[in-house]
Amino acid sequence: MNPDTERINLREPTIELVVYLMSLVSINMKKRILILLASISFLAHGQQDYLQLRQIVTDSAKIFTAPQLESLKTKLTHFETETTNQLVVLTITELGNTTIEEYANGTFQKNKLGQKGKDNGILIVFAKNDRKVRIEVGYGLEPYITDAVASRIIHNTMIPNFKEEQNFVGIDLAVDQIILFLNDPEALEEFKQEIESEGEMGLGIKIFVLLFLSIFVAAGGFLFYKTYRNLIEVFRGMLIGKLGVVQGLLMTIFVTIPIFMSLVFVLMPLFFATIFLDLGIDLDNFEDLFDNVSWIYYLLGGFFLLTIMLAVVKILIKGKEDYKVSFFKSDKTYMSQTFSSSGTHSFGSGSSSSGSSSSSFSGGGGSSGGGGASGSW
Repeated sequence: MNPDTERINLREPTIELVVYLMSLVSINMKKRILILLASISFLAHGQQDYLQLRQIVTDSAKIFTAPQLESLKTKLTHFETETTNQLVVLTITELGNTTIEEYANGTFQKNKLGQKGKDNGILIVFAKNDRKVRIEVGYGLEPYITDAVASRIIHNTMIPNFKEEQNFVGIDLAVDQIILFLNDPEALEEFKQEIESEGEMGLGIKIFVLLFLSIFVAAGGFLFYKTYRNLIEVFRGMLIGKLGVVQGLLMTIFVTIPIFMSLVFVLMPLFFATIFLDLGIDLDNFEDLFDNVSWIYYLLGGFFLLTIMLAVVKILIKGKEDYKVSFFKSDKTYMSQTFSSSGTHSFGSGSSSSGSSSSSFSGGGGSSGGGGASGSW
């Protein structure tokens, strides 16, 4: 364990709680015991050990060299001495089973960063393996280092350097910005105005852009409806023996392509609309989504399972149709009436176009209300 830190073990009280609660439960109530044990086990695993900070900079992840660490400690200690504001840096190897927001806020509250009554503490948490960072701001400094300011520092100063593996540079520059903004109200106000000006846009332009994007959503939605209806009919045909399984599977492939293309027409404009309207979505989280693509297989499985279920519902609604399977033979009359260009489900409608310091340290009794910002790279 890092000599600068110690951990608080929360599991022993949990075990005592389990023993006490079990003494209150009748031996015959087996089901309730199982539920109780499962709930307590979940709570025990969900508890998080937060570091007891002993230095104004704690480099548990070992990302700083000795001179870098000493330089950062000296800078932050000097800042606290002059202003009483506590700006603390913590690096960890990984978050474990918690979010960067929960970990930063828990560590902040555990160490009571900032001065009591002033709540003038700020904590920067850098999670090395998770590639995440957060600036947690105490109540007293939230009017100055707002969520928008913290977010801009993270995304414009920290993350670009982290992506180049310049971890110390990113943190050191962010520290310099925070110190500047807290010492120079004019610089802070100018920074806030830059953020506001970039977000300003006329109402007419917003309406025009949203209407333009809605055209793609409507076109994609209509195309999805037409092609997905065909896919349901393909599965229905295979389930009642009117469509050979081999031919039906081939048709499924060709029908699925325009379905997914139509979803692109629907989802991409919606995605751009969320960015355009500045709804606060952290785009860096999408990188985490594609680090593990196993969710795609579950999504595809659920998609086809839903389609089969809808095909079964359609069979039940029509009535008087038996379930049977034909591997190769298809009913020509059924095929011509259902999937021909003159039928009610034409594949012609399913086409789509493609687009594009070493002194001792402790908190002063401050607290945080969860203000700040996070980011990942």
